[in-house]
Amino acid sequence: MFPTSSRPQPSEISLLLDCLARTSSRPRYAFMVLSLIAEVASPEGEAGPFIRRSQEQLTLRDFLCDSLTPMGMRAPRRRALTERVASDLARQKLLPADPDAAEHMINDEVHRRVRASGKTNLSRAVSELVSAGLLKRYYKGYAVDHENRGAQRHAVYVLCGIARCLVRSRASSSISSTELTAAFRPAPQQTMPLLHFSGLE
Repeated sequence: MFPTSSRPQPSEISLLLDCLARTSSRPRYAFMVLSLIAEVASPEGEAGPFIRRSQEQLTLRDFLCDSLTPMGMRAPRRRALTERVASDLARQKLLPADPDAAEHMINDEVHRRVRASGKTNLSRAVSELVSAGLLKRYYKGYAVDHENRGAQRHAVYVLCGIARCLVRSRASSSISSTELTAAFRPAPQQTMPLLHFSGLE
């Protein structure tokens, strides 16, 4: 177990970035996932199933999706989605007459759709991190007799391997932008896939 009081060594960070560059289809996104998990993890590297932010309690997956949304949801796309949602709700005659209430309903639906799309990206990234030996996942909650075995059960993620160095880096800014750029620069024969939000195209 890494001592949580010590700062990560540059060699550890370099090894982590190199691992992500080799094993992840979206290494920057994967690094952000790991960093956010480290931000809310225990000293043992375990995060979830619930995260409290301000007065709100979120599942770990919802917290990660909400935090990662700005990476793939730029203003023009957000406006286009908002317009599409408003049109859908108006066509279904679901919008209330009060403008403030209507705006609130539209914003809630936009948030719901963005979060649903984000979970697709998150699940893919987590699967890659598990395969790379940087993350473990299991579920907590009640097991119910339901076709969806995950019903009422919520994900817990545990940093492992070299990713544990991020737990020690929470209080420091030890990773430079230059180091990140160099580590994630694709090889000449490769192209880095763009972050994709299904359903938001």
